[in-house]
Amino acid sequence: MEILTGIPTKHDSGIRARAGHRAFYCLLLAAYCSLLFLPSAACAQRVTRADGLAASAAAAASTRDDARLLEVGRAEKLSEAASPVPPPAEIKLVSYNMRWRGGEDLRALIEALRGDAVIGGASVIGLQEADRHRARSGNVNTAKLIADALGMHYAWAAPPRAEGDEEAEDETGVALLSVYPLADAERIVLPHTGPGGRKRVALGVTVQFDKTRHLRVYTVHAETRLRLARKTEQWRAVLDSLDAKHAKETRAVVLGDFNTIKDKDVRAARRLFADANFSTPFPDDKPTWKTLFVKLKLDWLWLRGLDATGHGIARHIKFSDHWPLWVKVKL
Repeated sequence: MEILTGIPTKHDSGIRARAGHRAFYCLLLAAYCSLLFLPSAACAQRVTRADGLAASAAAAASTRDDARLLEVGRAEKLSEAASPVPPPAEIKLVSYNMRWRGGEDLRALIEALRGDAVIGGASVIGLQEADRHRARSGNVNTAKLIADALGMHYAWAAPPRAEGDEEAEDETGVALLSVYPLADAERIVLPHTGPGGRKRVALGVTVQFDKTRHLRVYTVHAETRLRLARKTEQWRAVLDSLDAKHAKETRAVVLGDFNTIKDKDVRAARRLFADANFSTPFPDDKPTWKTLFVKLKLDWLWLRGLDATGHGIARHIKFSDHWPLWVKVKL
């Protein structure tokens, strides 16, 4: 046969020609694929590098913001009541959205925090809407001014400005004041933004009663105009920080303006904090905010590992559209 003699036939030549064409097309396809996919891989690498740079820039920006928007200090002259030894068996805590008071209102509020029969003389004060160097409140450092007047330790924090608004004044902040020294201050920028890209913040500190007894306290100012799911994530951010960074703390307080505008917001807040082993002596149907004829429960004071011996809403304090909450707890 011809195949056995090694002499190609016309049939064999056709097969070989087609095989050569196939090999050529395979090489051409491989070259095309390399041109098609290698740039994509390179692009992916560039994207990955860009993402890494963006993350690094965001971390650096957060560090700069913490340096500028987290302030911790104490009065030049502490009050005689500061750091009593031994600490009392019971202390009073106050939470108040002060609505950026300044001028005469701020001075009157300081006097109320000093000597009012209900909210005066608190060992720990949590404030929301506490400005620092804003025109509307007289360009003063509100938290420091109050601390100096009352002879207390203090911490203050604010969220970053809205993106693209770098020339604007800083957002309003939150503050914690204490007659006891403060440690481990943490500024927590809450997730999700409100109108105009504004952000909100929480602040945590450890109140040090003595070498062995301490209390983790947070003040929160949540966003008003958010869907419930996102608002809940703002509250949860504080609990997540507590669990991640202070898991061994058996006693904690979370207070502030949660902006629980609707009944479903109130129910969600109670469910979230109850699941985290917090309780509050304040019932869900008692308003903490009023404007015209509308009254709402916006403010909360949550306790974990603490027994309340008294509590109330100070409706006679009218510097803001909110009313202060106060509670006495056993140490």
